[in-house]
Amino acid sequence: MGNGPPGIDNDLRSHTQVLQPAGAAPVEPGPLAGALSRIARIVSETLELKEVFERVAEAAATVLPFDNMGVSRLETPETMRLYAKAGTMNHEGHAPVVRLQDFSPLMRSGPGSAGRIDDAALLLDPTFPMDRSILERGVRSILRAPLTRGGEFIGSVWFTSERPGAFTADHETAIQPIADLLGLALEHERLWSLEADRRRRLDAIDSLLPMLAGTLDVRGIFNRVSETVQPVLPHDRLVLTSLSADQSEITVDAISGEPIPGLPTRMPASDAPDCPQGAEYVLIPDVEAQSEKCAGPRPGCRQLGIRSLLKIPLRVDGGRGWLLFLSRSPGRYSEEDVVVARRVADHVSLALSHQRLAEEEKRATEARERATHLEERVQALKAQLDTTLGYHRVIGDSKPWKSALTQAAKVAPTETTVLLTGESGTGKEVVARFIHRGSPRSGGPFVGLNCAALPETLLESELFGHEKGAFTGAVGAKPGLVELADGGTLLLDEIGELEPDSQVKLLRALEAGTFFRVGAIRPRRVDVRLVAATNRDLAEAMKAGEFRQDLYYRINTITIRLPPLRERREDIALLAGHFVAAHATYGARQLGPRTLAVLEEYAWPGNVRELLHAIERAAILSKAEEIQPEDLPPELLGTPSTPAVSSAASLQAMERQHIVATLREVGGHRGKAAALLAIDPKTLYRKLIAYGIKPEEFR
Repeated sequence: MGNGPPGIDNDLRSHTQVLQPAGAAPVEPGPLAGALSRIARIVSETLELKEVFERVAEAAATVLPFDNMGVSRLETPETMRLYAKAGTMNHEGHAPVVRLQDFSPLMRSGPGSAGRIDDAALLLDPTFPMDRSILERGVRSILRAPLTRGGEFIGSVWFTSERPGAFTADHETAIQPIADLLGLALEHERLWSLEADRRRRLDAIDSLLPMLAGTLDVRGIFNRVSETVQPVLPHDRLVLTSLSADQSEITVDAISGEPIPGLPTRMPASDAPDCPQGAEYVLIPDVEAQSEKCAGPRPGCRQLGIRSLLKIPLRVDGGRGWLLFLSRSPGRYSEEDVVVARRVADHVSLALSHQRLAEEEKRATEARERATHLEERVQALKAQLDTTLGYHRVIGDSKPWKSALTQAAKVAPTETTVLLTGESGTGKEVVARFIHRGSPRSGGPFVGLNCAALPETLLESELFGHEKGAFTGAVGAKPGLVELADGGTLLLDEIGELEPDSQVKLLRALEAGTFFRVGAIRPRRVDVRLVAATNRDLAEAMKAGEFRQDLYYRINTITIRLPPLRERREDIALLAGHFVAAHATYGARQLGPRTLAVLEEYAWPGNVRELLHAIERAAILSKAEEIQPEDLPPELLGTPSTPAVSSAASLQAMERQHIVATLREVGGHRGKAAALLAIDPKTLYRKLIAYGIKPEEFR
């Protein structure tokens, strides 16, 4: 050991220092007790080995006549790490590691290496590199003792002198309690290092959290998970598996690294390393060392070249999943790795739980959307049936009506946008359905929306739909009418009532074929034909800045004007007869001649819709099979009209009188009046202001 322990070579020579004059004197009990007391205090006060060894050397110098002191710490069964005390340590934190086979048998550290050598020149063998180095440094006397932990050899402490016979039997006795205390210091430092390393590794594992929190597909980022874990828990493959519901089969859900051709993704549960319910982990140091009687994972591991594995159950789905760390090196994993692997498995378990909840929510949302689509489809089919058999039948033989239908029939087979104009109640929805039935889209849905029936805050959601959480009350995703009309026809009635923001979004959807649900970040694509309807003069609204010019020209490709009922009086008898038959369940089955005359003389400011509600009211109030004039609404009897009544002032006067009569009948209730008049409440509100009518006067 030439002024130091074996293997320090020239590096040690520069740091040697004589701490005690030569002289082999017996150790007195008093000084020894004092030295041991100081060493015990040193060991309890610090975990820094450099400081411990320096201070222990100072205390030991009071009872041992040495030139140099050192500590050898067992690293592996074949190697030792050497810590030298020679004044100031200058190894920058890295003590040298030497091989035991470089020492002669006499000098190799081990459980039986205690004792002293009085003259190294006579006993050491210079054919061994470390023995030769010791002799070259002038070492003559050596005193050493093993360091143990629970009876297990962990290293040795040694003292050297350049003088032969420097140490006595008393010195040999005194070194053992010093060795015991140094063994405690090494053990404390080892435990502290393990804990520090454990915390470091766990902190590194916690960096997985942001990555896993940002995904709903753990399998898609499995390679990134493996890369994050690799520095603190080395592995050649990271594998995610799950157990089938009947517990007969293991599925490989994800595996890190490049794909492996021919690797089975399913295997019998019996081929997996046994991990009983509730077990914390399975650790196999060497797969090849397992008994041949236990097939276990050996075939699959051989295919991957795996020798050792650590298997951790996932805390999700009742513990029917596992995370496996696989290595091609035998003995790769130890008990110290379990806590780190457990932390990784817990993070993956949490991510899988979130993924499962998101998938369940997605399935529930899709189910609700399918139910909504089905309900809308049922309503569309019902509406189509009504178009053929119910109120929405295309009825009329008058020339103006047939002219409008002829235009509709010509445009129906095309994809052209159609604008239907005319007064409220003239049958714009009837004609829109007529166009839909005559188009190639007749097998698709027909969806209608009255743009004046909803406030602006709800209109966008109704038209384009919304995502869950888009606004207060949006507890789930909901498709809009544009989406429900995909592949069919969308009727936007009262399109002139759209606010400017909605006009912009509608134009974008028409131009690009895409739209955004409220609260969505991804567009959706639709294929919809638009039929628009209005009772306003959109050209005037455009000039007044109330309707966008680009949207106006987009929807005004083909315009069909629907005649008011007063311009098609020859159709009144046909329409009235159809409505009576539709309400035959109330008892009345026909119109009397006087009643029909009243109907044909009336101006019908509310058009066909007003006629429908007048017949419905009469059918309900009639006490006989034949509807009489007195069964009709009062305004029909009090304001007879002729075809000559055509001025705007006369029509407005009749409309005002009709509204007043209806308000009087319902006690001034605007909602009920709008329902009886078959107009939107917003439309009624505008007319009340225009005509100066105050509903409260009729309460």
